[in-house]
Amino acid sequence: MNLKKVIFLMGMVVFFLTSVNAQNAQYVGAAKCKMCHNKADKGEQYNKWLASPHAKAMAALKGAELKNPKCLKCHSTAAAADQSLIASITVEEGVSCESCHGPGSLYKVATVMKDQKVALTKGMILPTEKVCKKCHNEESPNYKGFNFKEYSAKIAHDDPTTK
Repeated sequence: MNLKKVIFLMGMVVFFLTSVNAQNAQYVGAAKCKMCHNKADKGEQYNKWLASPHAKAMAALKGAELKNPKCLKCHSTAAAADQSLIASITVEEGVSCESCHGPGSLYKVATVMKDQKVALTKGMILPTEKVCKKCHNEESPNYKGFNFKEYSAKIAHDDPTTK
């Protein structure tokens, strides 16, 4: 077999395996994110999330709301996710990292996270206004409007070492 065919076939195998893996990304939960995203010199993203209304979203539900799929779809990452994609995330976490950044099983590895382009190919999502408006919209009984620029600034949790 000539070299061009071998290279082409290897490229097809890599493409196929990448697309198969992307379809199997699972939700791993905030505890897995905490391992790397809670260091002071890196911005303590986990603690910022923990202090946010997102982490306390389940506590805002009362009585029948705790079982209502219409409420849970926005108050719990795990409750809203396809249950076949749940690895170690729990409903009680509320709105965790993976609501905004996508299921993390394939991009949580430090070597992947060091290269944002690679992380994006492994299922990481950069939150946009569209991502936020999946929950912050008129369907919510508590909706009072949503200013993406203002609210995203309130929950910003950048890594200062990447600037």
